[in-house]
Amino acid sequence: MELRELGATGLRVSTVGFGASPLGHVFGDVPRDAARAAVRRALDLGVNFFDTSPYYGGTVSESVLGDCLRHAAVPRDRVVVATKCGRYKEGFDFSAERVTRSVDESLARLGLDYVDILHCHDIEFTNLDQIVNETIPALQKIKESGKARFIGITGLPLSIYTYVLDRVPPGSVDVILSYCHYGINDTSLVDLLPYLKSKGVGVITASPLAMGLLTDNGPPEWHPALEELKSACRAAADHCKKKGKSITKLAMQYSLMNNEISTVLVGMNSSQQVEENVAAAMELSTSGIDEELLREVEAILEPVKNLTWPSGIQKA
Repeated sequence: MELRELGATGLRVSTVGFGASPLGHVFGDVPRDAARAAVRRALDLGVNFFDTSPYYGGTVSESVLGDCLRHAAVPRDRVVVATKCGRYKEGFDFSAERVTRSVDESLARLGLDYVDILHCHDIEFTNLDQIVNETIPALQKIKESGKARFIGITGLPLSIYTYVLDRVPPGSVDVILSYCHYGINDTSLVDLLPYLKSKGVGVITASPLAMGLLTDNGPPEWHPALEELKSACRAAADHCKKKGKSITKLAMQYSLMNNEISTVLVGMNSSQQVEENVAAAMELSTSGIDEELLREVEAILEPVKNLTWPSGIQKA
């Protein structure tokens, strides 16, 4: 598995990252032995980056991931573990007091002395000036205490990153985690990459399948995308199916192609999913992407290119 540098952190992360939200039973029940097997398989295949949050499954994801890593008996310096703060089952709270307490709770659930990355989770759901003036300074203190090595911010609207990074001291945000903005249907993150590089900020992307849009089964009922986007993605998936190909593999490979993006997080809850995602990455590095199929899918999705949906308190 290829490792890429993550911004200026010195961390080297696997191009395929293990999204642990499904371990919190977010998409259905995951037996503990299946979760342990998935994490063990990921480690065996060279995946070293694991991402969770206290929000996923109302803290269950963190507890299960912690158990899986302990069960795998992996040396701590062999894995890069990220969790988040500010978003919880009960709601949002980015206050200094809450995020300071949050990291201790997360470490206890994970069974770790420190996390490699601590993200502010979905910051568009609060006043961004609070993130700048209160949350990031609190996370800096957590970093100084050694409980988190690096600090990140996450969310859907790309404007949140420039707003915060232009207002905090240089070096106080090490990474960003963007989702649903680097895939076949939406590449709007690309325009931001030179800016993020100029700030020395590492880039993680997630949801290469656009939260289920780029799958044969389609998105869950609650998916916030417009019907126009859903139906175009459905047509693209059907086109791949007719050709005996998988839109999921194509989408995963597409997201892995940009070297400016260090790692692509994908939710996984079974050894089979781990093997499929790693196989897609390995195939990409040896024989490349199916260029003809990619062109055909891009043509189908062209009318809805970069079409997104509102998220956060400033939705309008």
